[in-house]
Amino acid sequence: MQTDDDTPAPSWRQRPKPIGFEIAYRLKGDVLEVDSTRKVDQVRLSAVEQVRFIFAPSNVSSKGFRTKLRLSDGRTITFGNLSWRSLTDIDRDDARYHAFVTALSAAIVRANPKARFLAGKPYLLWLALALAGGGAMVMLTFFSLRAFQQGATAAAGLGLLLAAASFWQVWPMVRLNRPRDLTSGEVPDDLVPGRPQS
Repeated sequence: MQTDDDTPAPSWRQRPKPIGFEIAYRLKGDVLEVDSTRKVDQVRLSAVEQVRFIFAPSNVSSKGFRTKLRLSDGRTITFGNLSWRSLTDIDRDDARYHAFVTALSAAIVRANPKARFLAGKPYLLWLALALAGGGAMVMLTFFSLRAFQQGATAAAGLGLLLAAASFWQVWPMVRLNRPRDLTSGEVPDDLVPGRPQS
């Protein structure tokens, strides 16, 4: 029978860039250990002022998510659910990612009950993204309508195709990154995939 002392500490490993070192994150009580191979940092969870969850697709995957911790000294720690295996191949382990983020969030609440939990991008960044995305859709739609009126059906079709592709890319960014406050310790399923199905 396994005792609590035998239970491994919650951990997560990620290679955040195609070229570079793997970073290991390990919870040790009220400390987050960040091992970047070159050095090991010990971060007290009581110093975490803000936890933010965002949707951050990469060039290779549209299923990228990140967790960002802001510390009282202004530093940030960011990690995600995608890990690069090579220049063209990435690995996803959403179940382990969700388990680690859930354990980390609970530990942060215990260490600093005043820590804020947020979902999505900061409001001004989100608004700029929404306006830019909406503006691009309007321009492509207007271009396509004018092309149809002038008999340039190939150009109009291309415009509509680009508008559809842009909508497919931009809409999840706008919808999932909508800024909102979360309850203390809340881990949103839409921004932290991998919750076990009951």
